[in-house]
Amino acid sequence: MKTIVSILLVITFFGSLSFARDKRGKYDIKEATSSASAKSILGKDVKLYWAKQKHPKIKTDMGTIKTNKKTNAFNKSDKEACQWVLLSALKQLQQRARSMGANAIVNIKSNYKNQIHESPEVFECGAGALIAGVALVGTAAKISDPVKKANK
Repeated sequence: MKTIVSILLVITFFGSLSFARDKRGKYDIKEATSSASAKSILGKDVKLYWAKQKHPKIKTDMGTIKTNKKTNAFNKSDKEACQWVLLSALKQLQQRARSMGANAIVNIKSNYKNQIHESPEVFECGAGALIAGVALVGTAAKISDPVKKANK
């Protein structure tokens, strides 16, 4: 009987922690993606262009791609957890685009709880007591070579 009561108390405690908080926040994209660790995580072969951000001409639109990533937020600030999970989400988008033969993802938007947020400066993230999450949607594309345009 004591075992059952103990198990129920643990489930109740940890269950309430995971649902106790669901704070939606907006965080700076540039800050999250410009650190040394971010640069080592994100590939350079698939360029990232956020919503409303100018990009080279699209040669081939390869379709919409999505990701919904979660990370452990325990003992991390919301900002730290959200920046980490953003990198994970972007890495997954890049892997998907790369597998399709794309060299860019354009029009990237936050899609937290299926609510679109378009911004070239900030992304949306949900943070709870134990988990932080970022959902993104974008278009995989083959774009004109931005290096050639810059040299003209």
